[in-house]
Amino acid sequence: MGNKNKTISFRVNEDAFAALQEIAEERDISLSAVFRDYVDRLVEHDGQVEVVPEADLEARTESDADDDVSFPPTVEVPKRFIREHERLELEAEHLREQLDEYKAYVNDLQDRLEDGEDEVLLLDELDDEDESYQLR
Repeated sequence: MGNKNKTISFRVNEDAFAALQEIAEERDISLSAVFRDYVDRLVEHDGQVEVVPEADLEARTESDADDDVSFPPTVEVPKRFIREHERLELEAEHLREQLDEYKAYVNDLQDRLEDGEDEVLLLDELDDEDESYQLR
């Protein structure tokens, strides 16, 4: 019962929002994922997360070399996860293509319906045309 997702809502000014959107675009993830990553790191490090300028980062990593602490933290992802992610991306692309085809078909039907106001469209004829439409 303790593993349910919860929604957090708060407001930020326009400049901060734009900056967050740029971060999300750079990382090619959603804005929500940016916040989830931050919250995960915050919880993982017991609230001790610090923003460090890149210029200071090199100096800190050199001094932390003795401590065997790497920054930014890295995670090793299993190959099966990557394969599953790639499979889902391919499936999503296929579904988008199918959706585009269906939208084109619906638009074609709507155009035909608008052009022939008195025309009666029979479902059997549409099924026959549908097969030929997919073969194009």
